[in-house]
Amino acid sequence: MNYDVAVVGAGMTGATLACALAKAGLRVAVIEASDPPPPPGDERQLRVSAISRASECVLRAIDVWDALPLERAGVFREMCVWDATGSGSVHFDSADIGSDALGHVVENDVIQRGLNTRMASLDTLKLYRPEELQDMQVEKSRVTLRLGGTRLHARLVVAADGSRSRVRELAGIQCDVGDYGQQAVVATVRTELWHRETAWQRFLPDGPLAFLPLPGNLCSIVWSTLPEHAQALLTATDESFAAAVEEAFESRLGGLEAVAGRGVFPLRHLHARAYIADRVALVGDAAHTVHPLAGQGANLGLQDAAALAEILYANWSRDRDLGRRMNLRPYERWRKGRNLLMQRGMSGFQWLFGSRLEPVRVARNLGLSMVDGSPPLKRMFMRYASGYGGERPRMAQARPWPE
Repeated sequence: MNYDVAVVGAGMTGATLACALAKAGLRVAVIEASDPPPPPGDERQLRVSAISRASECVLRAIDVWDALPLERAGVFREMCVWDATGSGSVHFDSADIGSDALGHVVENDVIQRGLNTRMASLDTLKLYRPEELQDMQVEKSRVTLRLGGTRLHARLVVAADGSRSRVRELAGIQCDVGDYGQQAVVATVRTELWHRETAWQRFLPDGPLAFLPLPGNLCSIVWSTLPEHAQALLTATDESFAAAVEEAFESRLGGLEAVAGRGVFPLRHLHARAYIADRVALVGDAAHTVHPLAGQGANLGLQDAAALAEILYANWSRDRDLGRRMNLRPYERWRKGRNLLMQRGMSGFQWLFGSRLEPVRVARNLGLSMVDGSPPLKRMFMRYASGYGGERPRMAQARPWPE
């Protein structure tokens, strides 16, 4: 089978890219190693994403957002951040940038099911699932992919297969990897007091504790902490766990009740030294991973997908070679520097708020207070976090796709 683009990985980033390209008329193959997902249930899923307004626009552009069961999603209109070791704090309000919200908190599985439904509706998209990429051979004018007994040909292959990307490995692209020395504990809790559609984050010496609002009095929590503490939280009783979280959160929302199972995952940072090779492009976690303290991981991946789709559609509509390295360079220039800046910024924040040095502690509390007292700075941070800063892909600007 011959395709314009083969996307390896049908997660949030890969499926978004595939839907955007297929909607524009390109022939797309999607290769996914996992089995089809089970039917949706009523239970809350642990893994959620804070979807920015720009990322919401991307999902709208491919006709996914409006089809999601948004009654399961939480909206956050404000954000409160404070330091556990001092009096510094900052409060953000979406009204200050003329918006009705800063973003939505959505279960990853909810978004994924919406993307799966949309992929199935597109005539020029073929999903190979479950199929594992065994090998790929880059040739002069195409890439040959071997999936067990099946062979596919494409002008370009896109790695959307996560931080342990097989495509990246086969393409020989090196990456820089480091360990944050933390693990993230995720859970869902019910709060005594209403969360006020606010995202909350307290910076503790061992890592930040975030409360992300869900419908009703539910919050998804992400607690980044030392590995030994994370394991203790994972194995604690529900009562002990809720008490530990409540104490760490200073009971800002009253008493807590653990209402869903807990999970834990290690925190690493990764950045590919190149985003492109001959007939290969990297998106999402295959290209970069960042600390979750600002909730930007999924958003960066969706912006990668929108940017690459825009570049590929422009080349395809002009009958240019989709896999030629020089035609892929605009994508790498567009996204690599921006993603690297975000990664370094998150690493810097993680160091800044984790430092126990007294001068650093004083400086960060003064910094928080200074930002809180500067409306222009607060607006700048909010616009950037909402995805409105810098050059945005067309789909992230609520413009019709394709144009």
